[in-house]
Amino acid sequence: METAQQTPEPGSLSWKLSSHPITLLTFLFFRTSSLLVYLFGLRLFTSNFVLIFIITILLLATDFYYLKNIAGRRLVGLRWWNEVDGASGDSRWVFESADPDTRQINATDKRFFWIALYAQPVLWILLAVVALASLEFIWLTLVVIALILTITNTLAFSRCDKFSQATGFASTAVYGSGLARNIAGGMVSNWFSR
Repeated sequence: METAQQTPEPGSLSWKLSSHPITLLTFLFFRTSSLLVYLFGLRLFTSNFVLIFIITILLLATDFYYLKNIAGRRLVGLRWWNEVDGASGDSRWVFESADPDTRQINATDKRFFWIALYAQPVLWILLAVVALASLEFIWLTLVVIALILTITNTLAFSRCDKFSQATGFASTAVYGSGLARNIAGGMVSNWFSR
């Protein structure tokens, strides 16, 4: 009896449906690698704290750069950056999105992007709670650095999308209740209005 191969429907979580599979797989690699090194590096491979710290920081920095400059632009058509006015020294955040009339965003790419964008800070928050509960304050410094980098990208891309297109799957989980949505919206607007 022959088994028919099922083709995944558009928007499902299958990297094979991606418009940019190499970008998507690289993005997912960097998103997960820093977490995996932090979780398993010390216990399985080495007991050298400094080595694990440096490798995790390098992976977090690479993830930050790749997400901000490459994956966001290619997967969902969003970019953000910070400009400093030379005369006054004031910092200004700039947000840019691709014109929906000229660029079609792949549903699979969009889903992977927003799920990975919101999931990583949540996982680092859980790791911060574990570090606090186990009184491992030296590891908490690494988790705080990871939180700063991942939350900055998450807030910037959410602001760039103006909470409209990201609302589908991912922000329903993050901003499900009206109270959480209002608090998060206020925090983000205060953060970027400076």
